[in-house]
This record gives sequence, C-alpha cells and structure tokens, in this order.
Amino acid sequence: MAEHESLEFGKADFVLLDNVSLEEFMANLKHRFEKGRIYTYIGEVVVSVNPYRAMNIYGRDTIEQYKGRELYERPPHLFAIADAAYKAMKRRNKDTCIVISGESGAGKTEASKYIMQYIAAITNPNQRAEVERVKNMLLKSNCVLEAFGNAKTNRNDNSSRFGKYMDINFDFKGDPIGGHINNYLLEKVGGAQLMGILGGPESLLRSLHIQKDPTVYNYIKVGGHIKSCINDGADFKAVADAMKVIGFTGDEIQTVYKILATILHLGNLTFGVDGDITLIENSKVVSVIGDLLSTKEDNVEKALLYRTVATGRDVIDKQHTVQEASYGRDALAKAMYERLFCWIVGRINDIIEVKNYDARVHGKNTVIGVLDIYGFEIFQNNSFEQFCINYCNEKLQQLFIQLVLKQEQEEYQREGIPWKHIDYFNNQIIVDLVEQQHKGIFSVLDEACMNVGKVTDEVFLQGLNGKLAKHAHYTSRKLSPTDKSLEFDRDFRIKHYAGDVVYSVVGFIDKNKDTLFQDFKRLLYNSSNPVLKGMWPEGKLSITEVTKRPLTAATLFKNSMISLVENLACKEPYYVRCIKPNDVKSPLLFEQERCRHQVEYLGLLENVRVRRAGFAYRQTYPRFLQRYKMISEFTWPNHDLPSDKDAVRRLLQGCGFDHDVAYGKTKVFIRTPRTLFSLEEQRAEMVQRIVLFLQKVWRGTIARMRYRRMRAALVILRAYRRYKVKSYIREVNRRFKNVGSMKDYGRHVKWPTPPKVLRKFEEALRSIYNRWWAWTLIKGLSPEEALQVRAKVASLEALKGQRADLGLQRAWEGNYLVSSKRDSPETASSFTLVSSELQRKDKFMRVLFSCNVRKINRFHKAEDRAVLITDRHLYKMDPLKQYKPMKSIPLYNVTGVSVSPGKDQLVVFHTKDSRDLVVCLQGMVPSTESRIGELVGTLLSHFKSGI
Repeated sequence: MAEHESLEFGKADFVLLDNVSLEEFMANLKHRFEKGRIYTYIGEVVVSVNPYRAMNIYGRDTIEQYKGRELYERPPHLFAIADAAYKAMKRRNKDTCIVISGESGAGKTEASKYIMQYIAAITNPNQRAEVERVKNMLLKSNCVLEAFGNAKTNRNDNSSRFGKYMDINFDFKGDPIGGHINNYLLEKVGGAQLMGILGGPESLLRSLHIQKDPTVYNYIKVGGHIKSCINDGADFKAVADAMKVIGFTGDEIQTVYKILATILHLGNLTFGVDGDITLIENSKVVSVIGDLLSTKEDNVEKALLYRTVATGRDVIDKQHTVQEASYGRDALAKAMYERLFCWIVGRINDIIEVKNYDARVHGKNTVIGVLDIYGFEIFQNNSFEQFCINYCNEKLQQLFIQLVLKQEQEEYQREGIPWKHIDYFNNQIIVDLVEQQHKGIFSVLDEACMNVGKVTDEVFLQGLNGKLAKHAHYTSRKLSPTDKSLEFDRDFRIKHYAGDVVYSVVGFIDKNKDTLFQDFKRLLYNSSNPVLKGMWPEGKLSITEVTKRPLTAATLFKNSMISLVENLACKEPYYVRCIKPNDVKSPLLFEQERCRHQVEYLGLLENVRVRRAGFAYRQTYPRFLQRYKMISEFTWPNHDLPSDKDAVRRLLQGCGFDHDVAYGKTKVFIRTPRTLFSLEEQRAEMVQRIVLFLQKVWRGTIARMRYRRMRAALVILRAYRRYKVKSYIREVNRRFKNVGSMKDYGRHVKWPTPPKVLRKFEEALRSIYNRWWAWTLIKGLSPEEALQVRAKVASLEALKGQRADLGLQRAWEGNYLVSSKRDSPETASSFTLVSSELQRKDKFMRVLFSCNVRKINRFHKAEDRAVLITDRHLYKMDPLKQYKPMKSIPLYNVTGVSVSPGKDQLVVFHTKDSRDLVVCLQGMVPSTESRIGELVGTLLSHFKSGI
C-alpha cells in the first residue's frame, strides 16, 4: 500500500477507507483526481483515471524512485506495478502478466506504453548492444501496431480497434531477449493508417496515384468526418522509421504502402449496369489497382465482376450483380487490411522472437505478459464488433474475480490464516450465455450461417429467441413485447456485468461468415510481388479442389479468447483498472455517474471488500520491522529476540494492537486500517525525534570530521613548511658553501627561490651576505683607499638618482691643485707653499679637497678662484695672486652643500651666517670630468667619521 503520501490527497489505497461504501469510494477517487493523483491502489491493483493532460510523472527521476522498491514504499504508480511484476518474475523465476482493462478512452494503451517504457529503462544495466536492440524493437513495435490498429471514434481519438497481448522474454539475469505478440483484430477498416499514408512525401503519393485530400476517398470518411488520427508527415515518418528499426526491408515497406493505397482506390470503385451486364464505371482505377498489386488489369476486373464456380467437372464464370460486386469489393478491402495487419504482427514476431536460446545453457527463460485490449463499449448502435469486445471484457472480468479471490485465498492458506467467504458478482453465467456449446449466442450464430439457402439476420435473432427465451440475462422485443426500447426483428439485450447493452443483429451474419471469394485469393497469390503473394498462400488451390469450411469470425474470436485466458491464468497476474472520468476529454471534469458506472461494472468495490474481508494490510516481518521498529524499545535500533516474527509480536503487543492482528508464517496481517493509521502516527512522531537525533549525531560527526581534517591539514602544513625551510637552508648552504674561495666571492651565485614564509628571512640573509661581501672586499684596502671607498659610498647614498655622473669609476685624488699638477702645473709650487703655511697656522691634519673654481660675485661678475677644504677650514683663494687666501670659513660653520642636477658642476656652501659661497668647479683635466660626487662624498665621509 502507498504510505508515503499525505492525507491531503485522500487515501492512497482504497483498502484503508474507514467505511467501505460506494459513496466513500467515489469521494476518495474524485478527491485524488482533483488533486492530480490519478493512481490509487486496491491492495496490489492500480486504479488509473485518465487525466486527459500531459503529466510530468514518467521521467528518468521518477523511474529511479520506483526501481527496486516494494509496492507500498512509494505513492501509487504504474511503475510500482511494473516493478512488482518484474521483481516477482526475477526473484521467484515465475512468469507474470499485467492485465490492463477498462472501457474505450480510459487510457489503457497509454498505460501499456508507460509499463513497457519502465521495463526497458530498468533492464540491461551493462548496456549490452543486443539487449538494447531487443528493447528498442519491442518499444518500436508499439508504434507500428498502433498506427495500423487504432482509429478515431466518437469516444476516443486513438481507440484500439485490436487487442494486443505481448510476452516479453527475459534471460536468467533479467534482461529482455525477445518477445511475441498475439493480436485480436476486430474491425478490418484501417482508418488510421489509410489516412496516415496521406502524410507521405509527394514522390511516394505520385507513385501510388494518391491525392493528399482525404475527402476524395470513401473508406476514410463518414458523412464528411474523417475517421483517423494519423494525418501528418511527422506521424508517417515516425511509423516508417519504426518499421525500419524493427527490421522491415525496403521492399516490404513499399508493399505495405501499395496495399494501403489499393484499399483506398477500392473504396472509390463504383459499379453500374448496361442492360444485363454489370460493369465498372471508373475503369481507370482498375488499371491503378493492377499496377499496385503487380498483376494484370484484366485479372483484377474479372475478379471484381465475376465469380468462378465449379459444378462437377465444369468450371463457369458467374457474373455478379451490382450488389454482389460491391459486397465483394468491400470484402476484399477488409480482407486485405486484415491480412496486412496479421502479416505485420507475424513479421514483427519473426524478428523479435527468442532465437538460439537453450535453457540448459542459458538458464530458465521467464516471461512478463502485457495485455492491452479493447475496453467495454456501449454505443448508440452496437453491432457484432461491440458484442465481441464486451464478451472479451466479460472473460477478463471473470478471470480477474477468480484470480483475485484465488490469490487471496491461497495467501491465507499459505500463511495459515483462516479465510472468511465474501459474496461477489459472478459473471460466469454471462460468459456461458455467449460461448456455451450448442446453446450460446456464438453457437446459434454459427448454426444460422451454416443453413442452406438465404440466411438473414432475422433468422439468427429467431434462433436466439428460441434457445435463450428463459435466460435471465437475455431478452428481445419478441420476449418483452412492452419494451419499446427494443425493435422487432432487430434488437436483443444482454444484461452484462457492466450494465445492459442493446445489440442490433444487422450485419451479424455477414461479419461472422467473413466471406471472401476464392477468385480474390487466387488473384493476389498470382501477384508478381513476393511479399503480397506470401500473404495469400491458400490462393494456390485450384477452383476444383475441395476445402474445409473455414471457421467463422465468432468461433475464431472465441477460441482466441479462451486461449488468452488460459495463458493469463497460468501466470502471476497484476492489474491496472482504467477509468474514464468524462466523455469530453476534459482534465478538470469528474462525471460522478459516469465514473460510478465504471466502478460498479469493474467490480472495484467487491475487490476492496475481498481485500478487507480478511485483513486490510499484510507485510513480511523484516519489511514490517524496517518500517515500524522505531516505535518500540525492544526493536529499536535492532532486536535481540529469536526471530523477526517474535520482534513484530512484541512490538504490536506493546502498542496494544495484538487483538487486531494475525501472525502468518512469513507475514503479519492487520485487520483494520485504523490500526495501521495508529502505527503510522506513532511512526511519524518517532521519525521526527529520530531525525533530530540523527541531525545532532550527524552534525557532531561532521564537526569532528572537519576538525580532524583541519588538524591533519595543519600537521601536514607544518611538516611541509619545516621541509621547505630546511630544503631552502640546505640549498643556500650548498650554493654558498665555498664563496670565500671564489674569485668574486659568490657574486655570480643565483639565490634559490625562498618559500613564502622565508621571504623576509631571505632579505636579511642577502643583507648579511652583502655586508660580508663588502667587508671582504674592503678589509685588504690601505687607510687612504678605505677613506676613498667610504667617500664614494657616502656620495652614492646622497646623490644616487640625482646626477648622472658621480665619478665613481675613477680614482679620487682629492687635492687636485697639488697631487697631479694637471689642473695648474705652473702654479702648483705656489699653492704648495700657501698650503704648508696654512697648515702651520691653522693646525689642520689633512687636505680633504682642492680645485680651481669660478665664482660669481654680487655684481654678477665671474672671477677665477680656488677652493681648499681641510679637516678644519674651507678657504677661498685667488689663483692669480699665488693662491693668496681671500676668505676662511671654519668647517663647523658650514651647514650644508647644494649641487645642481645638471652638468654645470655648481656648488653652494651654506653657512651659519647665511653668507653662502657659490662656486662652479672648473679646470678639470680632462674637461668632461665631474668632481661634484667626489666633493660631496668627501665632505659627508669626513662629517660622518667626526660624529
């Protein structure tokens, strides 16, 4: 049962109704339909209401929800029944079948498609190519059979005018390996595909001499209304592609088109009279038919106008009357369509049947059968076809009642539970009324057809009145003279399980005889088209050969129904009971009386009562525990009792339900739905607490997992950092290990890339190395060289980026007026005397810098001068007067030095008394030599060392 749906949608299983009554049943059915829940269970039977709209409940996600689940674990659905049938077949190695029943327009064909779709989706997990091919052919066969066997009626746009039973064969792994189709064709007018051929391409239609206008053809219009639903190119292409996928050859498909076109042309043949001679009025059509049938035009004309009769040893041609010719034409069209349909089914069976399967090698071959057959019909005018359809439904309903009761009883016996008898409507009496030997309606019909002389439908009705006058379920106007709803000599009424149906006997005799002149069979057998020839093997018989009287349509149909029921009875059945909610195909309208009638004749209420007569719910002990064990402390989370049965007993005793249950060998049986609802309520309450507990445990688990991951990551990170640090230090040590003995003391050595964490350490390390490298370079210098280096460093620090040339690449001589005598060699001796005198006088230790300069005085007049800078004073001298000192500035009064950024070598000495000295160095040899850097560096180095 379906337990995972809110009560907002009503009861998902009719067995769980509080009171079993038709009113409550209908109220629940209507409520679920209005809420968009089109499926409801009766135990293991699915009640399906046609929604008349597309519903998003058949996709891959939905298939996964039902795959491998038990019937009660998900909301009611066709997929649940399909999965139950598949599991039963696979687990117990037993043949199963799914019987889909209901009236025309209730959605049986769509249900069979979805069941096939589900079975195809859940099989072949290993994607074997051969299994995929078989699955594809089984699905495509549906498309082809629908195209040729469905038609538009006033009750259904896509009504099945044939019955289809498909066996799907599975190997021991549960994968489909083939199948077989049995068809039960009734109406032999192929409106659907006759119309469908008009959707073919222009080139095909031209070759078939067909026009696109459907109103041109008599067989596919009735009073201007087209009897079809396949009427465009897309549908035509879908059917053609499906036939190719299944395995029909190009020649076979072309023959199908030719036969359909021939039937259309036959419908337009008209006959007239010229004196005593019957002739064809539109003889051009005969030529077209001859071309399509690959036979001579003369032979076609002769078969239509004459009948060859053997009288003893003589053979004569008997001319038809107009009526006989018209009858023969229509009989030929119907027979051709029937043979075509049966040939298509046979061809599909040849292709999809299981081949080369040896049970000793491959394991047992099991079967799932799917039955999709015409539904019960009550029309304004009910003829032979409706009578056969309704008889078929009587047989299936009887099988349903027998098997449901049989299954229920067998389960109780198997489990050791007492069975309580329940009354139900037994329609075996109606089945006997139709098929009983010598007394049934089919027997009376066959007897009437075998009478010599002219046999009419009225004679058949008289035979019925004679043999069935006292039958409680049969009546006619003759037997009920006051019943004006019946016509004399035309109508009889059967009291079916689905209600009273009035049948008109008009056409019963002709349809039962199903006479087709032998001339047509020989005509088609002698066709040069091998496919067409193969459809008419009896045409090879000579006219003089005596053949047995063929079985009538009624007998053939009865035999096929008996065979079908026997086939179904030996399988484990599952049922889908389809209901049509209204006659206007509305997705919103639920016609109460219309649906009530179907519920009654389908015996659904009796089904509920049968299910409820003993126990409303049953489940195996492990499954029951799996769902309800949280209710009892003795079973949660696991029990320690001897068996699951003991655990279930302890659980139910603890809940106080022991009086309402019975314990079978493998299952627990619960009598009333109220007990189940109470269990569900307790379970729902406990589930909330369990969910909270599980959430708490899970959150704690997630937190611990996250902590462990973070801790592990931190340990790994630390270890990795240590590894990277050690690796870096080892690499630095390896590269710089012998730099002391290198010529450039390791200046060319490339530093390894440090890890991010050691970038600052690398900067410090580089600084240490640079200082070592510098110390290594300068430790061997003389005091004078060391002073010069310090001066150059000071100059670089002060002027780097400010001036282009600092003179760092040359030796700094300092006292240029004496040391090299290159600035003024002629006056060098004079400067030397003056310098010595000043040293004696001012007691300075050494000369820092001397150089010729040009000075701009306050009158903006340029004059040549010289500058002498010692460690105590700055002297301005006149070179023209033997370097006579003109001004002396104590060095401590100099507050700063400014230089220009250009090439002019301008220097400003700032003093405390703001009497700055502005000079421009000159007289350099070479003339491009710059001494600004030397002057600044020397002064800075002196002042830094003094500090």
